[in-house]
Amino acid sequence: MLKVIFGVARVNFLTLALVCVALAAALSWYETQQLVLLNLMLVVGLALAAHTSVNAFNEYFDFRSGLDFLTEKTPFSGGSGTLVKHPDKAGVALAVALSSLLLVVGLGLWFVWQLGWQLLLIGVPGVLIIYAYTQYINRSPLLCLLAPGVGFGLLMTLGASWVFTGFLTPAAWVMASLVTLLVSNLLLLNQFPDVEADKKVGRRHYPIVLGRSASAWIFVGFLVVSYVLLLGAWLLGWLPVQVLIGLVSLFLAVPLASKVLKQANNIALLTPALGMNVALCHLYPVAIISGLIWAA
Repeated sequence: MLKVIFGVARVNFLTLALVCVALAAALSWYETQQLVLLNLMLVVGLALAAHTSVNAFNEYFDFRSGLDFLTEKTPFSGGSGTLVKHPDKAGVALAVALSSLLLVVGLGLWFVWQLGWQLLLIGVPGVLIIYAYTQYINRSPLLCLLAPGVGFGLLMTLGASWVFTGFLTPAAWVMASLVTLLVSNLLLLNQFPDVEADKKVGRRHYPIVLGRSASAWIFVGFLVVSYVLLLGAWLLGWLPVQVLIGLVSLFLAVPLASKVLKQANNIALLTPALGMNVALCHLYPVAIISGLIWAA
């Protein structure tokens, strides 16, 4: 049973939620020189529950639609395959998704009670994205492109910053926007191998609507903007010079962008880029976290 639960939760990918919270925590420490341990622990729990819920809903709905039986799985796309191997456990996936979502709602309401109703401006859209992503958002190219990044960046990272400090600075918006771009790119590239299968179940994302080659330019554009944001925030004095250690990730970003542009239509050769992209989504923020801690 635990193997099924861990499979539908995709525990090996939950590190992304931890990186988002760590980035917000590091920024809070830099800005205020303090961090409430209880709030940190509860935000970590909320972030992990939110990520688990969206993963489990995705596993459940993709199994029910038959998509899991059509996709050519890679280590980074196509789902975990847990319910394909254990079709009688679909109810477990739904239970994991719903219980995790209830935990998100419960913790979110606790923070609203502690810090004010304004947090609902982040919490309500977050809950809607968790539930609606697989079933509805995937049918709108623009929403499908932006929703993952918004969920992890402008909602999770920004919300964590708000909880940790009680206010939002331009630096917090920059960090959240940077995560938004990286995570939107993460899901965008993961859609490349699934184009044919996704078409059959009615999904409409940019690799389907525009094609892989055009979508590769969106990917590169988002990547470039993320570095422009980081440099701009430093030039404007919103972030300390130490965050420029994040530029070390260019050694991964540059060959990744080149590979995506050159191999957009060759999935066999593109697959290593999916792994590079996952690594970048962790390395880039972690490097910035190091810079913020250094500056503090």
